Amino acid sequence: MGQDINGFHHVGIVNRDLDAMAATYRSFGFTLSPRSRHMLSERPGAPLTAGCTANMCVLFGDSYIELLGIVDDSAPDPWHTEQMVEQYEGLRILSFDTADAAGTDARLGAAGLRTSGVLELERPVDTEDGPAVLRARSVHLDPRATAEGYIGVAQHLTREYVLQPRYLTHPNGALGSSAVLIVVADAELDAVIGRYQNVLGVAAENTGPASVLTRGDARVEIVSASAAPEVLPGEAAPAPSYLAALTIVVDDIGRAREFVEEAGAETRTTGTGFFVSGRDACGSGLFFSAAR
Repeated sequence: MGQDINGFHHVGIVNRDLDAMAATYRSFGFTLSPRSRHMLSERPGAPLTAGCTANMCVLFGDSYIELLGIVDDSAPDPWHTEQMVEQYEGLRILSFDTADAAGTDARLGAAGLRTSGVLELERPVDTEDGPAVLRARSVHLDPRATAEGYIGVAQHLTREYVLQPRYLTHPNGALGSSAVLIVVADAELDAVIGRYQNVLGVAAENTGPASVLTRGDARVEIVSASAAPEVLPGEAAPAPSYLAALTIVVDDIGRAREFVEEAGAETRTTGTGFFVSGRDACGSGLFFSAAR
């Protein structure tokens, strides 16, 4: 159970203004892939249509941070990004990596989780050999049952077009995203932990105030809303349950901190590095941690 999940596929930070978000993350020392417009299917088997969104990505060797923005208000919105933005901007998407979207969809359904079924995605990309079309498959959990965010799994069909080597080196020394921190309303905590146990196929372990689930390279840290101030002091809560922060592993904490502070963002020292508030990072808290 859960052996089909390999780690994180990507996380998504959603804001209406893609260019402003891109400027912030470049100033923090991240390399970004070029802007790419989405072609999306609304339901399994439906034709692909040009959606209202485009992205730029912070790419690592095995996963990425998607900076997702609205670029055409008149275009269709089959994956409900406008709804995300209207609720609040920030870290809204968490997608786990699978090599078999259909098989994972069947397993999730058998565990009692409602899904979208397997949806198709395409977007144009530039490669060193010329233009190409990135293709992927995605399965979304029913967002009505995942108050913390838009949760799902995704399968690369053209991984080489996403994780291009020329975009994997970052001036701030970033090597990867190792964890996602989720804050959950106290009354929903046990149910949410149970859901992630079903998705990942692993039992949660208690680490301080957090319940931690690890599958492959993915580490999910879940804390109750009442315990959140202990982990995220001074951070505003955009909703009762929400995706709160990412952990970014870097090869040189000092260099990474210099980039962030020179960009004008405040930093707070932590036990493994430093933290940047979601107020300064487009709605996603960022823990920077030294590579071990």
